[in-house]
Amino acid sequence: MKRRRDEAAEMEIVWQTPANPPERGDYIFRNGKRYVRPYHFEFISHVKNRWAGKTIVDLFTEEFKGRPYDYYVDAVESGRIQVDGEMVPVSYIVQSSQKISHFVHSVASVPVHPCGQYRKNTVVGILQAEHDLAPLFPIHRLDRLVSGLLILARSASKADSFRQQIESGMVQKQYIAKVTGVFPDNEQVVNVNVNYNAQEGRSRVEVGNCDGNTPSKGKSACTKFTRISTNGTHSIVLCRPITGRTHQIRVHLQYTGHPIANDMLYLSEFSVDRSTKGMSADRAAANSGPSLLSSSPKSCVDEHCNDNSAVDFRIDPLCTNCPNLAPKGYEADQEGLWLHCVRYSGPDWVYECPHPEWAMLE
Repeated sequence: MKRRRDEAAEMEIVWQTPANPPERGDYIFRNGKRYVRPYHFEFISHVKNRWAGKTIVDLFTEEFKGRPYDYYVDAVESGRIQVDGEMVPVSYIVQSSQKISHFVHSVASVPVHPCGQYRKNTVVGILQAEHDLAPLFPIHRLDRLVSGLLILARSASKADSFRQQIESGMVQKQYIAKVTGVFPDNEQVVNVNVNYNAQEGRSRVEVGNCDGNTPSKGKSACTKFTRISTNGTHSIVLCRPITGRTHQIRVHLQYTGHPIANDMLYLSEFSVDRSTKGMSADRAAANSGPSLLSSSPKSCVDEHCNDNSAVDFRIDPLCTNCPNLAPKGYEADQEGLWLHCVRYSGPDWVYECPHPEWAMLE
């Protein structure tokens, strides 16, 4: 472990905080794909009453379980974890309300807005860096691997107006999916509860017994499905979620017997425990089944997408994510789900986007 601390001490690190906005130089491009340069970010917290009296290492080990004990020992000894802006020994006892800083080497993905470890490689961050669009206020989000329409407001008041309409049930959402088999030609309404298991990273439908003695678990959920077309092997289905539960469309399509045709998480009847795989459930499921690598053309058409593949990624010897920060760990050609948001409509407005290529059945 000493070698890793020595290497970390030799690194020239510039710590970033929420005050550092995304910039165009934060991104590089390889083969038409956008990547974020790995960077270091300061996460700040204040000691809660229930944390007081614990050692700094025990606090992080017990409260932030995403990293092993040895990492937190190294992080404290190297100054990656500080109390009130000062380095402390691993035996340091924290007191209520003290400021704790954790300097983290951030990883890559593309959430809609800054959250967790994701501060630059977000939809909002990229639009700010590449097109000087700020501030932006997301109206809704898309699940990982889902493509399609994403609505962003230019003002907080407009965002609130949209959200109020969504929460009051005044907004209709439409998706299309490519599913297995010949979907029934009449409308299918799935009105069964959805129970999300955070450890497995997937949802299940829950149906109570007919005698009413065993109530169903999970949250109420309803989705309406209408077949658009079929070629005898696959079907294109219009999906209209009435509620918005985690993986609702995916698990409701599985319930009909026609799961999304490239959704390895719900094509399989067996759960994939992401806590033991050390990866997201979607990726674990994909790794356990047929390849979902895309053969689609380069995805980047922006005038700023000049290939600068000669730029290398910097590996931080203390980072627990860095094995996945090297280019080979990105799985950049991983194909998105055949699930696409095509339309949002409200009382006096409609937003639509084109259908993807996979929606055209041969």
